[in-house]
Amino acid sequence: MKITVAGAQKDVAEGLTVAALIEQEKVDTPQYVTVSVNEEFIDSDKFDSHVLQEGDDVEFLYFMGGGR
Repeated sequence: MKITVAGAQKDVAEGLTVAALIEQEKVDTPQYVTVSVNEEFIDSDKFDSHVLQEGDDVEFLYFMGGGR
C-alpha cells in the first residue's frame, strides 16, 4: 500500500503499525518523537496498535525546548 512519510510517497506492507514504521524509517531518538497521521497526533502508547491505512500522511515531529 502507499502512504506518505515526511512528504515522500512510500510503498509499505499492509498492517504496518506506527511503531513498525518508526523502526523501518530508522527514526533518530524514537523515544522523543511525536507522530501525526493525517494531521492528528497519535499517543505514543498507541504506536504499537495504530495500523496505518492506504493514503495516510505521516509526519515525525520533534519538539525542542529552549529560549531565554
